[in-house]
Amino acid sequence: MKALIFAAGKGTRLKPFTDYHPKALAVVNGVPLLERNIKYLQSFGINDFVINVHHFGEQIIDFLKKKDNFGAKIEISDERKELLETGGGLVFAKKYLDFDEDFLIMNADILTDLNLNYFVKYHSEKKDFATLAVSDRKSSRKLLFDEKMVLKGWLNVETGEQRLAEFNKDFKPLAFSGIHCVNPEIFKKIKRTGKFSIMEEYLDLMGTETIHGYEHSANLIDVGKPESISAAEKQFK
Repeated sequence: MKALIFAAGKGTRLKPFTDYHPKALAVVNGVPLLERNIKYLQSFGINDFVINVHHFGEQIIDFLKKKDNFGAKIEISDERKELLETGGGLVFAKKYLDFDEDFLIMNADILTDLNLNYFVKYHSEKKDFATLAVSDRKSSRKLLFDEKMVLKGWLNVETGEQRLAEFNKDFKPLAFSGIHCVNPEIFKKIKRTGKFSIMEEYLDLMGTETIHGYEHSANLIDVGKPESISAAEKQFK
């Protein structure tokens, strides 16, 4: 299985570090996030990567060269001319991913010990074009699922704003974990072009397609703010 790691973001919440460096190279206990996640994915047998870059992208490219790509096959999806967000970044990386095999997507600023074997098995059994890892944790935005864990909506916890595929029948609110398992058929479903969020596309597609959530209880930290680095250092040695 191939993995796409989203490492292009500007990381504005992680300033001042990201004034001079890409978010993916933020260090937790002496080890950059990108290195941690490459090794995490390798621990499940994944050794074929696509990494998108934009903000200080040359630092990521140089870092990978210095580390001899960690012994992996790594292709760079170079967005340095224009940051395309997650959806646009996925479409831009299509030439590396549009094959017969499902692939994994992971945000570079996520640290987790989620067992990917179980996640991929669940995705394979559901035969969806996309399965989203989710958990019951604090978040300002939640995805909403029915009793069969089918995506039915989105909720802004702070404002109460909702987007629903149908009337809310006590849907379960869960936070997205920044990890998806995706079938290349998704490229036939996506309607947007240019710069857009993949979550916006999922929310459009939930009205006509089945997208499952995979609920887990694994440790997970979104290393998006300086204070979250301290929390990550306590949890991930």
